[in-house]
Amino acid sequence: MSPKNARRAVIVAGARTPFVRAFTDFLALDTIRLGAAAVGGLLERTGLDRRELDSVIWGGVVLPGGAPNVGREIVLDLGLPPSVEAMTVSRACASGLQSITLAAAAIERGEADVVIAGGSDSTSNAEVKMGQRFVHALAPVALGKRLAFADWLGVASNLLPLREILPQQPAIAERSTGELMGEAAERMAKRNGIAREDQDRFAVDSHHKAAKAIEEGLFADDLVSVPTESGAIAADGLVRADTSVEKLARLRPVFDKKTGTLTAGNSSALTDGGAAVLLMSEEKAKALGYTPLAVFKSWSYVGVDPADQLLIGPAIAMPRALERAGMQLSDIDIVDIHEAFAAQVLCVLKALGSVAWAKERLGWDHAVGEVDPLRLNPLGGSLAFGHPFAATGARMVLMSAKELHRSGKSTALLGICAAGGLGAGAVLEAV
Repeated sequence: MSPKNARRAVIVAGARTPFVRAFTDFLALDTIRLGAAAVGGLLERTGLDRRELDSVIWGGVVLPGGAPNVGREIVLDLGLPPSVEAMTVSRACASGLQSITLAAAAIERGEADVVIAGGSDSTSNAEVKMGQRFVHALAPVALGKRLAFADWLGVASNLLPLREILPQQPAIAERSTGELMGEAAERMAKRNGIAREDQDRFAVDSHHKAAKAIEEGLFADDLVSVPTESGAIAADGLVRADTSVEKLARLRPVFDKKTGTLTAGNSSALTDGGAAVLLMSEEKAKALGYTPLAVFKSWSYVGVDPADQLLIGPAIAMPRALERAGMQLSDIDIVDIHEAFAAQVLCVLKALGSVAWAKERLGWDHAVGEVDPLRLNPLGGSLAFGHPFAATGARMVLMSAKELHRSGKSTALLGICAAGGLGAGAVLEAV
């Protein structure tokens, strides 16, 4: 995003907790503790003098009502210097990327030299809310107002019908449309002609790529062992090396049980986890002896109509990021697209290859281009690792930056869909 010779923010390191299925190993760990585990592990791995840290910028989606500024709670829980300021941002599933690009922007503007950014979420600890009718009816009691018998009768009458005062089950649904995210992805699959077999095959490939990367030890330096009551958790819990198209074909549709194509096998699982990335000004990294891995050339955040194609945003944000970087898709070595659902990724890929889409939605006279399957999510994606909402963007940045550095490749393009009809894209360049 910066002109040549301007101050640059560089990614120098990262760490994350294992990603595990919700309501299992991390049941007792809320998003603050998961975030603290990731940030604490990063500080330990890098040996960073805590006095050098200026800020923590954290992403969160399932925020705790009593302490919504998760970033500041992480600073306090880890005993970091009180001068380390912190904030928490939320852009649904793009929150992790948002926190990191905010950190990069702050460093490039000269507001900070060293920032830790990332995100965490504990689906297991999503708060169960009481209905507002219940809250409003009992407000006089909660506020200590003395009530006469007639007043109590009024309170009781406001508690009917009972279904409106029962606890509300958390759901990944659009407030504006009432549609579940999976239902929206199912609609997109039908609209774009995405076959069930193609979704299953894509999901299987994601697991196999992730399993291969794990076997080769590519994440060994990233993962932080997290102590729990049942023992330390040191490995991702959702990657299935032995899955197959035949196995996934036996699963029943979840969101449209009659004619649907989305199943538990080709959709990302509810997941708990946290991920953190360490960014510095290039000058500070050199002074402290850290090796830069990558820099951001550009990023883009966009919105689309949630009632249209809720999860198609990356098909606009990714081209916009390329445009801002002065690049074409053919210049990119690694394409990393968040896999909320196999169907959603395949819809985005179809849009990127469409001239009609480019003309209508981008104002271009040519398609963005076809993504080479060998360059797409080479280490697996959210279908394999799982999706702790605000941690996913940080995982993607960390994995892409390290893969660029490890492989000697030059550029990576990231794309993330998010609730509310949001899309995110970013271009990373190796240093």
